[in-house]
Amino acid sequence: MSRIQHILDKAERDGAVQRMRVVVETPSALTSLGAAPAPAPPPLAPVDEAMPVTAPMRVVTDAQLDPRLVAASAPASTVAEQYRALRTRILHGDAGNPVSVLLVTSAAPRDGKTLTVANLGIAMAQEFQRRVCIVDANLRRPQLHRLLGVPDTPGLADVLAGRVPLDAAFVAIEAHHLTVLPAGTAPAHPAELLGTMTMRRVLDALRSRFDIVLIDAPAALPLADVGVLQPLVDSVILVVRAGITTKPAIHDTIAALDGSRLLGVVLNDAV
Repeated sequence: MSRIQHILDKAERDGAVQRMRVVVETPSALTSLGAAPAPAPPPLAPVDEAMPVTAPMRVVTDAQLDPRLVAASAPASTVAEQYRALRTRILHGDAGNPVSVLLVTSAAPRDGKTLTVANLGIAMAQEFQRRVCIVDANLRRPQLHRLLGVPDTPGLADVLAGRVPLDAAFVAIEAHHLTVLPAGTAPAHPAELLGTMTMRRVLDALRSRFDIVLIDAPAALPLADVGVLQPLVDSVILVVRAGITTKPAIHDTIAALDGSRLLGVVLNDAV
């Protein structure tokens, strides 16, 4: 029985939630991306000619992180170690398809997707001293700024709408060597905004500046947002919640995703 099949069976059963366990099924061979300290990123050019040429990046020195971000609050814990194990599996991607931009989605809301993204980003930034950026692309119900204790605006939506340059939307969490691009001002039509050429330029700019870009996307179904973003990323991770996410929902989500980009499945809240 494959690990993914085991996850599907596990997700059907109810059970007491004691701790988070990460299970990742990867479809390809893995190769190390290395762990050398990265230099400070250079100034980033604007993604649109109509935007201002320069803008200062906001720096937060006293971010109040949510206690559930155990990669920061309890780095010696078993749960934090599981996030580091997930980090290692992701960074050991296929040599021909290195993972630079990773989209994280779920089969349903409240599966722990955003919590997974935030812990994973902290683990990557602190352990490897890599240049890591977390992007909140959930323009409908953004939560990432609350977990990380950073301002919610301006952010991605404001950049895509041409209201601010990309640098002005970044928030650097100095203590954790992490850069955040929050969701920003809620737009009327999120999927259409994510599908613009400006979004492609934003991701191209992020690729040139950061070693790893983690995108916190909405649940894959029934929204169109993930389908719009998939062609722009290198890999996709699906987060499911043990005892909560149903087997049909997992099957439908996997069927809707691009199989060539699905890096693996994370089983959250497993006993």
